[in-house]
Amino acid sequence: MINVIGITNENQLEKDVPIDTAAFSKYKWVWVDFGEPTDEEVKHLADTFHFHPLAIEDCLQMIQRPKLDYYDDYTFYITHHVREEEKDIVKEELDFFVSDNFIVTFHLFPSQEVDYVWERLLSQKNSEQWDTHHVFYKILDKIVDNYFPIIYQIEVELANIEDNTQKKATNDVMPKLFDIRHMLLSLMQTVNPMRDLLYRMLNSQHLEGVKRRRAYFSDIHDDLLKVSELIMSNREVTTDMRDSYLSMNSHQTNNVMKILTIITSIFSPLTLLAGIYGMNFQNMPELRWQYGYFLALGLMGIIGVSMYLWIRKKGWFK
Repeated sequence: MINVIGITNENQLEKDVPIDTAAFSKYKWVWVDFGEPTDEEVKHLADTFHFHPLAIEDCLQMIQRPKLDYYDDYTFYITHHVREEEKDIVKEELDFFVSDNFIVTFHLFPSQEVDYVWERLLSQKNSEQWDTHHVFYKILDKIVDNYFPIIYQIEVELANIEDNTQKKATNDVMPKLFDIRHMLLSLMQTVNPMRDLLYRMLNSQHLEGVKRRRAYFSDIHDDLLKVSELIMSNREVTTDMRDSYLSMNSHQTNNVMKILTIITSIFSPLTLLAGIYGMNFQNMPELRWQYGYFLALGLMGIIGVSMYLWIRKKGWFK
C-alpha cells in the first residue's frame, strides 16, 4: 500500500495525494510511505522517483546492514527496527529516501514507528515546524525508543532468575539464560550498526538537514550508546549468573560425591570381612565357633562407628 501526505506552501496538510511527480510539484514537501508494497507499487521507486537501481535493490534484499548512501538529489538510509516475538528478537528493515522536497519510507513489513509518526503528523493543526528531516528524526527516535522496553523486560527476567524464588534447578535455569543471551546478541547486532550510522550522520558534511538538527540527532545517538551499554552490562550479568550456576552445580556434585565416598570408605572394611567369611572354606575355625557370627557383627559395628567418628573428626562432613 502506498500512502501520501502533501504539505502545501501555506503549511496545510493534504492526504491521499496521487503518486505523481506533477502532483508533487505543488507541494512544499511530501511524505510517501510504501507499506508492504506490491510488485506493481515497487515500480514507482524507479518510474516515478527515478531512484538509483542499487538503492532499490537494497530495499528489496533483506536484511542489509544499517547504512547511508549519498546521491545527487537525496540520501538513502537503511535502518533496523526490532520487535520481540516468542522470546526472540525479530529484526526488520526500514528504508528512507530523504531530500528537502520529499521523504519516502519503504518497509516490507508493518512498522509501528512509521504509523506512530504518521498519526502524529496528521494530528498537527499547523505543520509549519515539520519538514522531511523532522519526519526522519521522529521515526528514528521512535525506533530507538522501542529498544528500551525490550532491554528492561530482559533485566526483569534476569532479576527473577537471580532471585530464583521458586528454587528452580540448574537444568531449568540454564536454557532460559542462554535464550536471554541469544536475544541480547541479536539486539546488539542491531543497535551497534545503528549507533555507527548515527555517528556517521553526525560527522557528515553533506547532510545539511541533519546539521540543522544536530542536537536532536545527537540525542538519538546518546540513547543508542545507552542501549549498547545496557546490552553489554546484561550480557556480563548473564555470564556471571551462568558461571555461578555452573559453580553451584559443581559444588553440589562434589558434595554428593563426598557423601558417597564417605559411605564407600565406611563399608569397604565391612565388605572385606563379609567377603572373607563368605568364602566357605572347610578349614576356617571361626565358622564353627558358637559366637563367631555375633563377634563378626560386633567387629563390623565397631569398625563402622570408629571410621564414622574419625571422618567426622577430620571435618569431612562440613
